[in-house]
Amino acid sequence: MLILHYTGMRTGAEAIARLRDPMAKVSSHYVVEEDGRIHRLVPEDRRAAHAGVSHWRGQTALNGRSVGIEIVNPGHEWGYRNFPALQMAAVCDLCLDILARHPIPPRNVVGHSDVAPDRKQDPGELFDWEGLAANGVGLWPKSDPPAPPAEAVLGLLGSIGYRTDLPLPVLVTAFQRHWLPRRTDGIADGETRARIAAVAALCAAGA
Repeated sequence: MLILHYTGMRTGAEAIARLRDPMAKVSSHYVVEEDGRIHRLVPEDRRAAHAGVSHWRGQTALNGRSVGIEIVNPGHEWGYRNFPALQMAAVCDLCLDILARHPIPPRNVVGHSDVAPDRKQDPGELFDWEGLAANGVGLWPKSDPPAPPAEAVLGLLGSIGYRTDLPLPVLVTAFQRHWLPRRTDGIADGETRARIAAVAALCAAGA
């Protein structure tokens, strides 16, 4: 798996210092600064403590099966803002390098909020998942099918990878942050259900 995060701290320097502090017991394989600089903190063949309590596609304890990238951004607590173009370009290049080294399917390129939807919001609705997918990183549907019935939503979210033992609005909000970022209201209306069905179809096709 490849799991993307934002740092959620006021500065990149603060985030890097925390990630390098053994007492903090958190770490990531990489940090990407807003000017595009990349820091490698943990070798890819070593476990980094970035995902915490997590779940995706029936797997848990994802620290042991993922590469984690922290992307410098103050996050929702400290003034969430757009990710600069230089930073996104560096993230894209880094992801492509990682994917060239590891057999990670597009459906397993996700955000922290996807694998921990009840705890995390990052990298959030301002992150350019669509642009990454256009360059070969992750999934983005080209079109949406007709909206499935409301009773199908939980099963479709489970087929994408989400845990299904959480309240539906929590899961829908996490989905929207990634694949329908103009809204994060947790409401499974027709537009959201159609997008859920589109992503589920890509996952079912083995993407």
